[in-house]
Amino acid sequence: MVSLFDILGPVMVGPSSSHTAGACRLGLMARAILGGTPERAMIRLHGSFAATGEGHGTHRALVGGLVGIEPDDLRLREAYAEAEAAGLSWSFATVDLGDDAHPNTAVFDLEREGERVHVRGASIGGGRIEVTEIDGFPVALGGDYHTLVVLAHDEPGTIATIAGIFAKDGVNLATMRVDRTGRHKDALMTIEADEPISDRALAEIRAHRWLRWARRIEKIA
Repeated sequence: MVSLFDILGPVMVGPSSSHTAGACRLGLMARAILGGTPERAMIRLHGSFAATGEGHGTHRALVGGLVGIEPDDLRLREAYAEAEAAGLSWSFATVDLGDDAHPNTAVFDLEREGERVHVRGASIGGGRIEVTEIDGFPVALGGDYHTLVVLAHDEPGTIATIAGIFAKDGVNLATMRVDRTGRHKDALMTIEADEPISDRALAEIRAHRWLRWARRIEKIA
C-alpha cells in the first residue's frame, strides 16, 4: 500500500528528501547508537553523498542529526553552529565502498566519553534510511520502530531473558536479530518493538553481568 508520506515525502528542512532528510535521520540514528551527542565524529561519504552532498545540504544534515536536530527543525540550517555549541568536533572524507554499496551511504566513526562506535547506513529514498552495520556486525534498522541495540557476551539464556523483560512491560516485539563473533564471544542483538522501551526495562537489562552495553533508539518521526 502506498501512503501519502511515500507520495509527498517527509516534512523537512532542505532541498532533498534523500540527501537532507535521510541524511539527518542517519545522524540521529548514529547518535542514538552511541548513546548521545558525540564529542568527535569522522564521517565518510560514498557515491552520490560524496559527489553532490554539499550542494544538497547533506553535510549539514548529517552533523545536525548528530546533535539531535530533527529533519523538520529550522535549526538544521545552522547545524554547524549548533554542533560547535554542543562541543562536537567533526570532519568529512570521501570513501569508495564499491559498486554494491548504496550511492547515498555514510560511515560514522564516533566518540563520546571514551566510548566509540562505528556505524554505516544509507538514505534509501523519500527520507527513509537503513543502518546496515554497527561495529562490524550486520544489522538492518530503519528507525521505524522503538529499538534496542545490545552488545553482550554470548551466553545461554540471554535472548530469553531480554524477551521476558519486554513481556513484563507488555512490549510486543516486531523483529529480533542476533549476530556473534563466535561461540561464547561477543553477540550483537537488535530488537525492534511496537511500544516504547521503558527506563525500568533498560535498567534491568543493563544490570546483567553478560552485558557489554545497551542503547535505546526512539522511533524516528
